[in-house]
Amino acid sequence: MDRTVAVDLNCDLGEGFGRYDLGVDAEMMKWITSANVACGLHAGDPQVMARTVALIKDNDVALGAHPGYPDLQGFGRRSMGLSPEEIANVLYFQLGALEAFARVNGLTLVHVKPHGALYNLAARDHQTAHAIAQAVSALDPQLILVGLGGSELTRAGSALGLRVAHEGFPDRGYLPDGQLMSRDQEGALITDPEAVACNAVRLAKDGMIANGERLKVDTLCLHGDNPAAVGNAQHVRCKLEEAGVVIAPLAHIVG
Repeated sequence: MDRTVAVDLNCDLGEGFGRYDLGVDAEMMKWITSANVACGLHAGDPQVMARTVALIKDNDVALGAHPGYPDLQGFGRRSMGLSPEEIANVLYFQLGALEAFARVNGLTLVHVKPHGALYNLAARDHQTAHAIAQAVSALDPQLILVGLGGSELTRAGSALGLRVAHEGFPDRGYLPDGQLMSRDQEGALITDPEAVACNAVRLAKDGMIANGERLKVDTLCLHGDNPAAVGNAQHVRCKLEEAGVVIAPLAHIVG
């Protein structure tokens, strides 16, 4: 009998600010099992965070933090050259804020997934990866650290005894070493729903190759900030279930 394959579906949410909305959070909730909430520095604000956490509670989705560089204007997609101490303090600031909203809603913070340029740098730079992993471990060693499959971040988390989740991106192009292609490269963004869904099934069932090693993918990111987001998410989930892949919360996958 074939081994049961299970995967978590996550989405970055709460990325509006003030009068500006980004994404269709309420609709995406129907198709995901984990939510990564912007914590106010690259996106989000107290009102957006409050609404997003309440929405997560209503939909019984796992709550995760999505901390990024303090770069609201650049949406956290510009590297800032912060020191390890600065990175740790930026994480404490953001995770502490989200933890407060979680607590008043009777929820528990489950995972941490860095955002944007911080995520990408941590995927390849050991010092940045270690600073993030160390900060997460110091705050709560029970938190799950989410990073690009086979990256410096997941290695740093494992080295500190954290549970780590290897993440795959069905709507992104990869380089031969397992790193994501830069968004400005041709082929970096995959928009066809059928191609995205097929990639999701392949990643869930076959894993991914990073630095010559095949890895199991624990969670798939469904981006929610494009016009086809909801359709893509629905198509991905249906295709996964048709392929016999079990959709389960992150804590059940790596727990």
